[in-house]
Amino acid sequence: MLKWMLAGVLLQAGLAQAGGFTLTSPDLPPGHMVPKKFVSNTFGCTGDNISPALNWRNPPAGTKSFALTVHDPDAPTGGAGFWHWMVINLPATMTGLAEGDGAQNSTHLPAGTRQIRSDYGTPGWGGPCPPVGDKPHHYNFTLYALKVDHLDVPADATTAVVGYMINQAAIGKAHFTAMYGR
Repeated sequence: MLKWMLAGVLLQAGLAQAGGFTLTSPDLPPGHMVPKKFVSNTFGCTGDNISPALNWRNPPAGTKSFALTVHDPDAPTGGAGFWHWMVINLPATMTGLAEGDGAQNSTHLPAGTRQIRSDYGTPGWGGPCPPVGDKPHHYNFTLYALKVDHLDVPADATTAVVGYMINQAAIGKAHFTAMYGR
């Protein structure tokens, strides 16, 4: 049993670092707090709620599409964290998203790309807005390279269901973490 558990851990480590696959953002430099223009404008936050630009390179061979997730594991939700953004069916030819592409009714995303309803209750980017006085929260940006052209999910699919389907189709992933507190 231990042998199989170790094999699973090694497989996940291989997915995380598959062939130099990287995800970066010119808008979110390592070690800096998320700038106000990317912060939510709800729940007492007064940011501009603009999605940051993202760039990726070196996806693993066999990548047929990408999926992007942004999750705050520190949100006080009873253990579930908070989903800020989930985008599926990004074409394998893409190498990034421009600032603002995550607007709720974005017309800049390629045909067939879908933004899944975030924990704010709407599709599209929902910026950070942790409770006042909390330690800065971690915002995990993860880009998955998928072995399928698209994920066929119902229009009302939850982030949990879509996350499961993403992980079932993943052949690699790249990630970084940004932080924000108030």
